[in-house]
Amino acid sequence: MFIDRAKIYVKGGSGGKGCESFYRDKFQREGIPDGGDGGKGADIIIRADRNLYTLLDFQYNRHFFGRHGGHGSSKNKKGKMMPGIIIRVPVGTVIKDIKIDCVLRDLEKDTEELVVASGGNGGRGNSHNREATLGEPGEEKELLLDLKLIADAGVVGFPNVGKSTLISSISNAHPKIAAYPFTTKVPALGVVKAYKKTFVIADIPGLIEGSAGGKGLGHRFLRHVERTKVIVHLLDMSGFEGRDPVKDYETINEELKKYSHAISKKPQVITANKMDLEGAGLNLKRFKKIIKKDVYPISAFEKRGLEELIEAIAKKIR
Repeated sequence: MFIDRAKIYVKGGSGGKGCESFYRDKFQREGIPDGGDGGKGADIIIRADRNLYTLLDFQYNRHFFGRHGGHGSSKNKKGKMMPGIIIRVPVGTVIKDIKIDCVLRDLEKDTEELVVASGGNGGRGNSHNREATLGEPGEEKELLLDLKLIADAGVVGFPNVGKSTLISSISNAHPKIAAYPFTTKVPALGVVKAYKKTFVIADIPGLIEGSAGGKGLGHRFLRHVERTKVIVHLLDMSGFEGRDPVKDYETINEELKKYSHAISKKPQVITANKMDLEGAGLNLKRFKKIIKKDVYPISAFEKRGLEELIEAIAKKIR
């Protein structure tokens, strides 16, 4: 199951208590302070891991507590400092502090990490000629983990235009394919081979008019386009379901612009799909007259025109 948003609670471990102790022997009547310091509590660390693709683990495990530092003891022995607790998340996870409504870090690279809750420092022992003190409490925070897929290209378009068929035809991804809208409910990633190099392409679930305002879970889908370098704008050129390719093109671009001006400025590869169906040729001629941009005609079902499309996407990415 693909989960791209989760709330978690984290709390660093408290520092250990400082020890109050006095060394005495038969030659030392008053005693010499020899209490050791307490150890530091465990930090809570979030680390990006390229082998993870979903936040599913946090659906059931939402609370993370660091271990308390060890207490100091006599003979100036310091308490044990506890190692940090590592929480692994997919690359592309944005960490947000819910209380102050602030983004703490965007983990864009593998092994990149952030200490989200520091463990408390240990208390001082009385060997410093002071009274022994308690350890400090660890930090605690409520965090929002927001996953935004990292892909070189993202395929956008209305439902049932053939996005999943295209992804399965040009990459190693195998999304569910069926002849009804909204078959794809979560984004899917695939790796495409282009010459001696590869690029990652994302299948973004179907957008509809009003997606930028959240209609049809539009916000949850559109944010996965934010990191892409290129948008593959897929259109059903056949008009088989009574749709107008020109109106569809303008509507999707308007939704992208409403959601983010930066996304609307990303380079697009306009792709005319379902060219194997009747009426697609006439619609393509009309589309080119009105839009006046490069269009790549394909049939994802019959796997025609895919090499030219892959080449065009790879050039845009480069």
